[in-house]
Amino acid sequence: MLLTATDAGHIALEFLLADWNIRDEYREWFTIIKSRLVGEYWYIVELGVEGFPDKWFIQVYDTGECDPSYTFTSPINGKEGFSDFCDLPEIIAEVLVAERKSR
Repeated sequence: MLLTATDAGHIALEFLLADWNIRDEYREWFTIIKSRLVGEYWYIVELGVEGFPDKWFIQVYDTGECDPSYTFTSPINGKEGFSDFCDLPEIIAEVLVAERKSR
């Protein structure tokens, strides 16, 4: 496989930013938590927002393509409120609100 775990992490981050139309200036709010090889042909990349328990799990294939059906998890239900967003940029807060509500 030519794709490394680091490459897969960066590809997944780019995919998530593009999927939510998040500008590059907000990139530093996101972190690549883990990238692990599964089988021979794809990685599972775990992404998060620094300081928050929310996580995205994105499959990255050895071709550099991402599965558009990624998984989002959070211990916080969308109905529990969003008081933890006071220091976040608006776009990132909107993404987390949308993801939490969709579960």
